[in-house]
Amino acid sequence: MKKLALAAVLVMVGTAAFAGTLAPPVMEPEVIVAQTGSSTGAIIVGLMALVLLAALR
Repeated sequence: MKKLALAAVLVMVGTAAFAGTLAPPVMEPEVIVAQTGSSTGAIIVGLMALVLLAALR
């Protein structure tokens, strides 16, 4: 009977040791990647305007 009581006490102590803490979990910050547009369209429009002006002269 003493061994059973000792085993019960050890089980209770063991479960309390593995219970953990009440600290909030540590979360990594979310990485936000900003997408940038290409300026190729602006370059083409500028070149087309330059060609148009050169053709008119």
